[in-house]
Amino acid sequence: MANLQIVSYSSELKPYFESINKAWVSKYFSLEPFDIEQLEYPEETILARGGTILFAKIGEEPVGTVALIPLDKKTCEMIKMGVDPAAQGKGVGQALGEALIEHAKSLGFAKMALYSNSVLDSALRLYQRIGFKEVELECGAYGRCNVKMERLL
Repeated sequence: MANLQIVSYSSELKPYFESINKAWVSKYFSLEPFDIEQLEYPEETILARGGTILFAKIGEEPVGTVALIPLDKKTCEMIKMGVDPAAQGKGVGQALGEALIEHAKSLGFAKMALYSNSVLDSALRLYQRIGFKEVELECGAYGRCNVKMERLL
């Protein structure tokens, strides 16, 4: 998409991080306490932990977002990927995922993990397209998650 741009977090984009993610989580699941904390306080819960938040914009309109948090020195986790329903099917999620992967590589991570749910068919297909493979899910990671995927960077 020609007028799609990927930009880093700024305080004026914070409301979009919250609204885009709350919309999709609430549509399929219920917001868990960790969701509310991350979405309402991203500076403290994501950025201050060495994480990153990216946004996709079409023109001046933020239409998608994704974040990364370090799990250890070599592994990071992709979290909070969401795309506004009006922008879905236009390559926004793929652009965000690819940008986050490149950013993780530049930070020196060797592996990226993500947790999802089998009801999110299109998201799982997107993750496979950008190189993720399903791996064994350890117990207790997140209440709504029944799929874990990883990719080497």
